[in-house]
Amino acid sequence: MHENRETSFVPAKSADRSGKAYGRKTDMNAEEESDCGVKPVNQPNKEAQASAEVGEGRPRTKENIGGAHTPPTLSGERVPQGLSGVRQTAREREQEKFTALLHHMSVALLRGSFYVLKKNAAPGVDGVSWREYEDGLEDRLTDLHGRVHRGAYRAQPSRRVFIPKPDGRERPLGIASLEDKIAQQAVVTILNRIYEGDFKGYSYGFRPGRSPHQALDALNVGIQRRRVNYILDADIKGFFDHVSHKWMMKFLEHRIGDRRVLRLIQKWLKAGVLAAGERLETTVGTPQGAVVSPLLANVYLHYVFDLWLEAWRKKVAAGDVVAIRYADDSAPRAQRAEEGPMCVTA
Repeated sequence: MHENRETSFVPAKSADRSGKAYGRKTDMNAEEESDCGVKPVNQPNKEAQASAEVGEGRPRTKENIGGAHTPPTLSGERVPQGLSGVRQTAREREQEKFTALLHHMSVALLRGSFYVLKKNAAPGVDGVSWREYEDGLEDRLTDLHGRVHRGAYRAQPSRRVFIPKPDGRERPLGIASLEDKIAQQAVVTILNRIYEGDFKGYSYGFRPGRSPHQALDALNVGIQRRRVNYILDADIKGFFDHVSHKWMMKFLEHRIGDRRVLRLIQKWLKAGVLAAGERLETTVGTPQGAVVSPLLANVYLHYVFDLWLEAWRKKVAAGDVVAIRYADDSAPRAQRAEEGPMCVTA
C-alpha cells in the first residue's frame, strides 16, 4: 500500500477562472484516459465524444488514437508536430522520463500561448496589458524565447488581490505578469502531452474536454445505478495555499528529466507575491489564479490521492468503490459502510 507507481494541455480558445484556480479549456483533440467505473448519462456531442472519453469507465475512442493532427491556436498557428510524439511516447512508456522538453517552447508556441490569454485581464506587477504587449509582439516573443533558453528569464512576483467567497470570506488570487503567463501557458501545453496519458478517468478538474457538468453527471450515475450505501464528500482545506514545493518537485521528476523545465517551475513557485507594496516569500503553495497552478494541482493529487485510491480499491476494498475528483474536491462512494473511512485519509 506504500507504492509510488507511475501509471499533457494545448493552447485553449478561452480561459476563465473556475473555483479555486483558473481553468483552461484546451484543444478538443487532446487525449484522455479512463478506467472502469461509471459512465455519464448525458453523452456529449460528436465533437466532444471524439475528443475525450467521459466518465470513469469510458474506453478510449478511436478518434483519439494517433494524434498527428494538431488543431490551430487562435493565432492560426498549429501546435508543433513534435508534441504529438511526446504524447505518443508518454502513453507507450509509462516509466519514461523526458529529458529534452524545453526545445518544444518555440516562438510559435509562445505566440499561440499569448493569443490564448484573456485580452482584458488585469495586469500583474509589470503593469503591462495584453494589448500593450501585442505592439511589437514578434520582437518581444523573440526576446522572451531567448531569455528562457539561455537561462536569463526571471519570474516576477504575483500581484495579490482578494475576491469574496460565498461564505463571506475572501480568497487570495495571484495575478502574474504577462510574460510569466505566456511562459506558463507554453509549459502547460507541453506537459499536458505527458500527463493527460497518466491522469485517471475519475479526475475531472481543469482537464482537456472535461467539465464540472460531466463530473456531476458521473456522480448522478453512481448514485442512481450503483449499489451505493453512502457518499463521502471531501474537500482539502487550503490546498492551493499549502502544497509542498518539495513533494511537488519530487512528483514532477518522475516524468520530467529536463532540468531547465523543472527550474522554470521552481521559479514560478518561489517567485513570491506582492501585497500592499511588500514582496512576500512563498515557501509553500502554488498561486491561485496562475496559469500553471491547475496542472500542478492535478499532478500533485494524482500521486497523493488518485494512485493511492486506485490501489486501495483494487487490493483492499471488498465492495465496489467509485470515485470522482474535481481538483481538490472529491466524492468517493462505497458499497459497504465499513470500507468508507479508508477513503477519507487522503
